[in-house]
Amino acid sequence: MTNPTVRISRKGVDRWKAGHPWIYAADVEPVPPTLVGGEVVRVEDHRGWFLGLAFYSRESKITLRWLSWEDVAVDADFFKRRIEAADALRRRALPDEQTYRVVHGEADLLPGLVVDRFGDYLSVQFLHKATEQRKELFADLLEQHFKCKAIVNRSDANVRRLEGLEPEKGMLRGSIDGQVTYREGHITLDVDLLTGQKTGAFLDQRDNHVMSAEWAFGEALDCFSYVGGFALQLALKAKNVTAVEISDVACAQITANARRNQLGNVNVVSANAFDFLRDTLDEGKKFDTIVLDPPSFAKNKGAIEAAVRGYKEINLRAMQLLNPGGILITASCTHHVGEERFEEMLDSAAADARRRVQILEKRGAGKDHPVLLSLRETRYLKCFVLRVL
Repeated sequence: MTNPTVRISRKGVDRWKAGHPWIYAADVEPVPPTLVGGEVVRVEDHRGWFLGLAFYSRESKITLRWLSWEDVAVDADFFKRRIEAADALRRRALPDEQTYRVVHGEADLLPGLVVDRFGDYLSVQFLHKATEQRKELFADLLEQHFKCKAIVNRSDANVRRLEGLEPEKGMLRGSIDGQVTYREGHITLDVDLLTGQKTGAFLDQRDNHVMSAEWAFGEALDCFSYVGGFALQLALKAKNVTAVEISDVACAQITANARRNQLGNVNVVSANAFDFLRDTLDEGKKFDTIVLDPPSFAKNKGAIEAAVRGYKEINLRAMQLLNPGGILITASCTHHVGEERFEEMLDSAAADARRRVQILEKRGAGKDHPVLLSLRETRYLKCFVLRVL
């Protein structure tokens, strides 16, 4: 069956040929009402010349998501090859790992699909209609490739609402009895794939979690701790670690993970990190190592300025709380706030704190989170290691 055709404007053609995988509604000519979203369409220019294939979305501002330059069959074999290629990259980059991101959406040429592997278990997100309509196919392909025990559907991201889909989660294949265990360096972590944040854990920070132990010393503070990814690594080297987390459920998990790793130097505090930083500063307490790993502060471009103010507030206070020579590891997963803007914010915070600050490292996500050069959104994570003088 011939795929339906969608034509794009000259501006859209320029964007397409430049390699950007998204074409917005403003650059798409009117389409037949029979297209409801989720279809694979032929993309043509205004002259009718073939440009490639894409997923079509009716509700989203992102109308087309690139699939192929060639006019090929987008079937089970097509997606099978893409999944195999994505996993082959991880097996090459992380040959000894059993926990990693298998598919990173557009960066692996599988738009709208995210797959995280936790050993024998997979956690999957279907983020728009095209992948939602094919979720049973993807589940079949993933089962065949990984011989996994279970697949969890963690499509509870609000971004689905932009596609006319409601967030959802549950078991897609198999079952899970309790929590899943995985390792980050020398630390063993338990996580609930059904109730945890995102796909259950923040695998994009795994390398940065492990790295933090290299810099940790003295009295350490980890804010926005979640289940202790940073806090437990800090505890390997620091004298004491205070882990601050607003969720009581996550606090209980940090405590359990600390006990599992026989780390008796972790003190878990259930509190709002903004309030904790302010109150601790008022008390005159000091730290030698601080980690800031907050959730995204901006879901859209309109929230950028508020996000920058939030980042500046916590980083300013962290710089004031550090002893001379102290280490600040600070991260942002807000893709609307780029690395340059984030660094400018840190410079401003240092000036207001009247502290001289050295940049020791600039980092991003791990090797299992490749970046598509033409899509900056896939390079969302910033992680700076700073020394406050």
